Amino acid sequence: MPEYVILVNEQDQELWTMKKLEAHQKALLHRCFSILIFNSKNELLIQQRALDKYHCPGIRANACCSHQRQGESTLDAAHRRLQEELGFDCPLEEKFHFVYKAEFDNGLTEHEFDHVLVGNYDGEVLPNPEEVVNYKRVSLEELDQELQNSPEKYAVWFKIILEKWRGIN
Repeated sequence: MPEYVILVNEQDQELWTMKKLEAHQKALLHRCFSILIFNSKNELLIQQRALDKYHCPGIRANACCSHQRQGESTLDAAHRRLQEELGFDCPLEEKFHFVYKAEFDNGLTEHEFDHVLVGNYDGEVLPNPEEVVNYKRVSLEELDQELQNSPEKYAVWFKIILEKWRGIN
C-alpha cells in the first residue's frame, strides 16, 4: 500500500495529500517529524538507516523520523513510529520546527516542515531491521567529533536539528 504525506505551506497549513515518493520526486513541501531521544547520561540515541531505504540508505540520523498521516497528530505519529522503528515508547515534547530542502544524488528531494520532538528513555531498544541497521547512544561531544571527521555519514536534517537544538539549550 502506498504511503501518503501531507503537503503544507510555509505556515504548516495542510493543503492536500500525495504519495510519499511522488512528493520527494517533485520536491514539494510536506509535514514530517524528527525525534531526539536522550538517556539519563545525556547521551543521544542515533540510528543507522536501513540499507534498502529509497533515500539516504545507511546514513546515520536521529532516533526516529517519519511523516504524519492525514488526521493524525504529530504526537500520535511520533509515538506510533517509535514503536514501529525502535520497539519502545516514551513521553515526548515538541520543542521546535523548521523548514529545509535537501537534494539527493538519486534525484529525490526532501522539502519538509519538520516538527522536532524530544524524549528521555533508558530502556531496551528493539530496532525493526526493515527500518534500522543498528543504533548506539553517544555523548554530544563524541557526536561532534564524528560529525567533524565524517559529516557525509550523517543525514542533512539531523545536522540541522542538532544546530537548532544547541541554539535553544
